[in-house]
Amino acid sequence: MSDSNEPGEIPADQPKSAPDDRAELGPFDESEANPVRPYVDLGGVKVLPRDGLHLRLEVEEGSKRVVAVGLDYANSTLQVQPFAAPRSSGLWHEIREQIAEQISRQGGTTTIRQGAFGPEVLAQIPVAPGEGQQQMRLARFIGVDGPRWFLRGVISGEGAVDPAAAAQVEDLFRSLVVVRGDSPMPPRDLIPLRMPASGTGVVRPQA
Repeated sequence: MSDSNEPGEIPADQPKSAPDDRAELGPFDESEANPVRPYVDLGGVKVLPRDGLHLRLEVEEGSKRVVAVGLDYANSTLQVQPFAAPRSSGLWHEIREQIAEQISRQGGTTTIRQGAFGPEVLAQIPVAPGEGQQQMRLARFIGVDGPRWFLRGVISGEGAVDPAAAAQVEDLFRSLVVVRGDSPMPPRDLIPLRMPASGTGVVRPQA
């Protein structure tokens, strides 16, 4: 299906940012995933269950729309969101600059560095002020441009500071499958997420 008439097409001078082996090792497009693996279907994302993984959906309070998937694993949290993207160009180069600007406005600091998936944003983010000195939270913002989709991840907890935990969370991110679908969507629109079929026993909604 051609996307030549999709709204909001951005110039092709923003190259895709993804590991060279993405199609073989993930994150996967639905067309690349093993069809017999027992994925939990969350609409725009499929998650492969594994020991120690706790999955929850983040729900927008007013609209009750699922806006993110939270994965608790290896003493870390990985929040993921899939977005529609053009076929020929990427979103991550522009989005990571916007993340850095937003965190700077909040009083935090960011560093762009090379990570397991290419450029990533290492951020120190102010948390709600309490008594005494302002507390900071460390987080890693990662992103991968796929075929007509972009997958963003935010890693916090031990996966942001400990190499062994980071490797486990990165492997989890690699195992995810993005289901873009055939419907035209403007770039940057969140690919719809949904509750899984009943009986999976692994999801709890969180506002």
